[in-house]
Amino acid sequence: MQIAQNQPKSFENMANLCYICVTGGKNMEKTQNLENVKTIKEKKSAQEKKQEFFRFVKFLLFSISAGVIQFGSFALMTEAFGWDNFWGPHIISVVLSVIWNFTFNRKFTFKSANNVTFAMMLVLAYYVVFTPASAFGGQALENAGWNGLLVEALMMIINFVTEFLYQRYVVFKNSLNTNSLAKRKIKEAILQMEQSKFAKTSVSDLKKAANVSIEKSYKKEI
Repeated sequence: MQIAQNQPKSFENMANLCYICVTGGKNMEKTQNLENVKTIKEKKSAQEKKQEFFRFVKFLLFSISAGVIQFGSFALMTEAFGWDNFWGPHIISVVLSVIWNFTFNRKFTFKSANNVTFAMMLVLAYYVVFTPASAFGGQALENAGWNGLLVEALMMIINFVTEFLYQRYVVFKNSLNTNSLAKRKIKEAILQMEQSKFAKTSVSDLKKAANVSIEKSYKKEI
């Protein structure tokens, strides 16, 4: 009688234990899935930050080369040819640097395939504001006794910062990584992932095959 009375309790305990195991397993699976999603998001965020950093570095390098063209042409016109007015040399040097900077940044920095004319019009809109503002400001600083080359260097720094932000978030915002260079790199990355996945699968299959052969040989010996 006592055994019969204890059986429902033992069955109940076993049922509770099974329920805990099942629900615990499900909760662990959900937790693992959430952790995997979190890891993927963290990796994606880190990759995007890395890409943004290299994009900024490329823009910086091309801007330095454009700055050399702007500064060199400005110095040539003012120092070598004796052009005293700030306006003329400044505008010409800016135009030369803009053409250089836009061409290389569009292709290599932002890797954009958007319409060249439309993108150039947006850049032109920026310089319609920046050029007269920098020319008036530069002329005012020169009139106040500042050295012309120092003023030009200051305008170049302001130009660099504002132009990067404008091109990144206005001109090429919706066309990043759309040209042939970007597509080729994406294809290469996908191919590497597939090869890596295949290699891992192959190693896993080899391990399974090795374990099966070991088990078979062990059974034969028995």
